[in-house]
Amino acid sequence: MSYLMIIVTTLVSVIGWMLSAYMWVVIISALITWVNPDPYNPIVRFLRNATEPVFYRIRRWLPFVVVGGFDLSPILVIVAIQLITRILNQLVWDLASAPMMGALSSIVMG
Repeated sequence: MSYLMIIVTTLVSVIGWMLSAYMWVVIISALITWVNPDPYNPIVRFLRNATEPVFYRIRRWLPFVVVGGFDLSPILVIVAIQLITRILNQLVWDLASAPMMGALSSIVMG
């Protein structure tokens, strides 16, 4: 395995881990809205600060995600995270199996 492939794989792994962590933040943030949490609690504030800007943009771009008082924007965020993760994994797979990868890495690495 070439150094370039190791770097790309590691980078995609880190991005995938970050997306997975953010997905759990979205899930916890959505679950916490079912109860009436203390808005001054530091954990609640972190969850709101981490997710509300993304939810706000989705609600603004797609106003139909609020249906009958239910906000479906967390579901859209989770679906988007899953889609991005699959695309990144497929890109790494395609890079690893590409016949040009060996030639490209030998050019880059010298």
